[in-house]
Amino acid sequence: MKKLQRFENAGDTLFRSRSRKIPLYVLHGVLALLVGGCASFHGTNSPRSHLLDPNSLDTGSALKSMTQKPSFRPTQKWWRAYADLQLDRLVSESTAGNPTLHLAQARIAKVQALSGVAKSARYPTLQADAGFTRERFSEHQFIPPPYAGNWSWNNQATLDLAYDLDLWGKNRSSLAAALDYVQVATAEAQEVQLALETLVVRIYVQLSLKYVMLDIARETLQQRQDMLDITRLRHAAGLSTEFDVMQVETPLPSARAEIERISESIELLRNQLSALAGKGPGAGEHILRPSLSFDLPIRLPEALPAELLGRRPDVVAQRWRVEAAGKGVQVAKAAFYPNINLTAFAGWQALGFAQFLSPGSLIQGFGPAISLPIFEGGRLRSQLGAVTADYDIAVESYNGTLIRALEEVADQLVTLRSLHTQRFESNASNALANRAYAMASRGFKSGLTDYLNVLNAQSQALVEAQRKAVVEARFLDAYAALMQAVGGGVPVTPPPPEGAAP
Repeated sequence: MKKLQRFENAGDTLFRSRSRKIPLYVLHGVLALLVGGCASFHGTNSPRSHLLDPNSLDTGSALKSMTQKPSFRPTQKWWRAYADLQLDRLVSESTAGNPTLHLAQARIAKVQALSGVAKSARYPTLQADAGFTRERFSEHQFIPPPYAGNWSWNNQATLDLAYDLDLWGKNRSSLAAALDYVQVATAEAQEVQLALETLVVRIYVQLSLKYVMLDIARETLQQRQDMLDITRLRHAAGLSTEFDVMQVETPLPSARAEIERISESIELLRNQLSALAGKGPGAGEHILRPSLSFDLPIRLPEALPAELLGRRPDVVAQRWRVEAAGKGVQVAKAAFYPNINLTAFAGWQALGFAQFLSPGSLIQGFGPAISLPIFEGGRLRSQLGAVTADYDIAVESYNGTLIRALEEVADQLVTLRSLHTQRFESNASNALANRAYAMASRGFKSGLTDYLNVLNAQSQALVEAQRKAVVEARFLDAYAALMQAVGGGVPVTPPPPEGAAP
């Protein structure tokens, strides 16, 4: 035992004599830095994808002809162009009470909380630990009598301080990526809001169409009822046969069924609107007939592709996702380098409680803690390859979203321009069909023509009236789709003009 004690004392003396020259932890730190500096990523696991420049996309002559100077931007409440106060109220109620939008907002709160976790890694940590253990100590170890071979308390209480120096920026990149994902969640919530606003408007347009169809169906029923009354009078006067009466009466049940079918559609659309507002079906019963304006500003921003990058929520969300993926690559690269922490502790340690808080039981220490990956079986390089692939996926997703956004704008613009012409032609056709029906009706009432001519003229007038209503509804619907395609008026926060590629 005495020989062992002398050996330990000799070792302490040797260590102290050497530590006066160069502390051992300094040598370890220098060696770790030298080995860590050998990590190299050049030529391996490099991103293959590149962000598409929005200004490199050819918008075509059709889109260029619709751009405005100064640059046109949809207002935040773009649906007010329809000049319908009830629509304004329904959109406001939907954005305030829709559960899907609340869910998207809850996701923002979640990623904000996670960014706080990432932020905490950049600050020192202080932790209190205490342990009080009743145990029997060995007679053949370093525990002195009277504790050796007996039961007693082994007590320790310390405060532990640790601080990661983050020399390679791992924690900084993790925090930056977390903040980027907050922007992703925010843009996605704005995308949900824009989609909700557009959906309410488009359903409201369909409701307006159904009311017009109901008017046409009721007018058609009334016309056929009038024809039936005239035919019955003529039959009573001996001017027509029972077959003529049956022929005129046959379409009436079908016309009444059509009215019932349209009325059903109106009730269903009302239910949809009340559900989007987060309310029960009873709220839909108070929705009145829409009154929409056709005086809509069909214009586009001047620098369209760049405007999509800065205003359309799905494009902005994808661009922030690219930024976050780039930070993830930096985090994966930092894992190749040594991790250096500064640690310190202070507290009390004693056998038993008698001297636990005495000055002699005080313990304390400090020093660096260095960890360096030397052989990981390819784990770190594979991890870097995975996050680099994630970056490429994010870049290509952004490129695809940007191209699709421009396509949607072009599609809606083509549709609107075509519908503008269709409206003119359908109005002309509807006017001609009504004139033909009026002439056939006068001829039937005066006995100059038979009911077949009236029925044909009436059927054609019905077709043209329905076609006119559908074209007008498609025009109103296409405007809402165009506003969604250009990003609406929802405020978004675009990423920096030039993101830092990994």
